[in-house]
Amino acid sequence: MENKNVSFPGTKSDAQAAQAAPPRRPSVLDQAGGTKGVVYSALPVLAFVVTHNFRGIKASIIAALAVAVAIGIERLVRKESVQPAIGGVFGVALAAGIVWFTGSAKDYFLIGIWASLAGAVLFLASVLVRWPLAGVIWNVATGKGNVWRADKRSRLYYDIATLVLAAVFGARFAVQQYFYATDQVGSLGFAKIAMGFPLLALALLVVAWAARRSNKRLAAIGLLPAKGA
Repeated sequence: MENKNVSFPGTKSDAQAAQAAPPRRPSVLDQAGGTKGVVYSALPVLAFVVTHNFRGIKASIIAALAVAVAIGIERLVRKESVQPAIGGVFGVALAAGIVWFTGSAKDYFLIGIWASLAGAVLFLASVLVRWPLAGVIWNVATGKGNVWRADKRSRLYYDIATLVLAAVFGARFAVQQYFYATDQVGSLGFAKIAMGFPLLALALLVVAWAARRSNKRLAAIGLLPAKGA
């Protein structure tokens, strides 16, 4: 007796169902290059701090640059995206150049410290002028434009998310500036790693929460099409 695959009207094969399913949006971790990408971003800092404890400034600069370049080569060999690696090498080279110029190991973290302050001020200012950056960036990236600004409750959701981002950047600045002022290079390295992706990931979860609440609200009042309509 022959076995035949019988198709009935209104049914889909697994392949068709998979095709019909919407593509999964990359998570925050995916966009950072996965767990490996997060680890890679921490390695040059770790190499700098550890080497500085044993061999001094020149050796620590070389170690950080060597690790950053090795990561770039490894990504190239594996045919992975090298854009994060190129950015990493550039950032490490810039920080290393400042250390070379000033002769102070703690200056390796100077750019990140002041970038954190700038981020905190920018996010806070955007709330004060009623253009919360979490809402602006998210809705531009998802192609929804500025329709969310017509709804007071949506603005409140994005205000909360933006204030959380401001708090994250402000906390980074406060902690790392303290360690910088007290010449604690090892603690600076630890704070940079611990307050980097983990804290940002938590803040971005709040942004995603605000976006979901806003989209649901906008669909309910007719400013966005209802899901599945």
